[in-house]
Amino acid sequence: MSLDRNDKGGGGEKRLRLGEDLLWGVHPVFETLDKTPEIVAEVVVQKDRRGGKVEKIVEMARARNIKVTFCESLRLTGEGSQQARHQGLAARVSGAPLTEFSQLLEQCARRIAAGEAVRLVVCDSLQDPHNLGAIIRSALAAGAAGAVVTRERSAPLGGTAAKASAGAMAHLPLCQVTNLVSALKDLKKAGFWIFGAVKEDEARSLYDTDLTVPCCLVVGSEGKGLRPLVRRECDLLVSIPMRTSLDSLNSSVAAAVILFEALRQNLAKGSPDQSPEVG
Repeated sequence: MSLDRNDKGGGGEKRLRLGEDLLWGVHPVFETLDKTPEIVAEVVVQKDRRGGKVEKIVEMARARNIKVTFCESLRLTGEGSQQARHQGLAARVSGAPLTEFSQLLEQCARRIAAGEAVRLVVCDSLQDPHNLGAIIRSALAAGAAGAVVTRERSAPLGGTAAKASAGAMAHLPLCQVTNLVSALKDLKKAGFWIFGAVKEDEARSLYDTDLTVPCCLVVGSEGKGLRPLVRRECDLLVSIPMRTSLDSLNSSVAAAVILFEALRQNLAKGSPDQSPEVG
C-alpha cells in the first residue's frame, strides 16, 4: 500500500514536544504498532519519507483506526530534541490502553438491558490534558462506566493527562472516536439519554434533572463549549446553579459536580453499583 500524498495533513511544519507520550523513529513506532497498538493514539508522518516500513506503519495504523497525520516537515522540541533522530516519523501514545467504542457500546447496552442506570462521560474537543485527566479521575470516582474522547482536536491521552488522572486512566475504559455525532446517535440507540453541560440560564438546572436514567454526560471544550452539531444531539442541556454571575467553574470542575450529583441521585434511589467493566 503506497502513501496517499493527498491525505489531509497538519499543514506545513509539525512540532511535537518530547515527553512521556511521544515515540519517534521507524523501528520504535513499528514495534509499538505491532505489539501494543491499543496504546497508540496518533501517527505523524513526514510526507517525503518513503519506504516499505513507513508504508507498512501507515497501513497498520489505518487498519486499527488510528489517526494518521501527514506534514511537510516534522520537528521535535524540548530537552534532548537535538539528539533525537525521528526519521520523519513519530507517534503519540496514551497513558493507558484504549477500548474499542463498539466494545464499550456493547457492554453498556447489555447492562442497560439488565436495568442498570449506566453513566458515561464524553469530552467534546477538550484541549487541556490536565482537565481531561481530572475529568477521567472524577468519572471513575463517581462510578461512570467509561469515557469517550474525540480523536481530532483533543488533548492527547498521554503522560500529562495520565498524571492528572492520578491513575484513573488505567482503570476506566477509554475510547477515541472520529465522529462524535455518530457515536452519540449509537449511544442513544443503546438506551442512553444525552445530557449536555452548558453555562446558560435557559438550560435545565442540574438539581431539577433526573439523572437516574442511563446517562451520557457531554462536556465541551474550555473556550467554546459544545460544538453545534454535538449540542443538537443532546436530549437535554443542563447547567449548574451558581451564586455569582462570574463563570467560576472550569470544564473539569463542572463535570465533577454533575457526575457526583448523578451518583448521589442513584444512591438515593438504591441503584446497583456500577463499577467499570474492563476487558
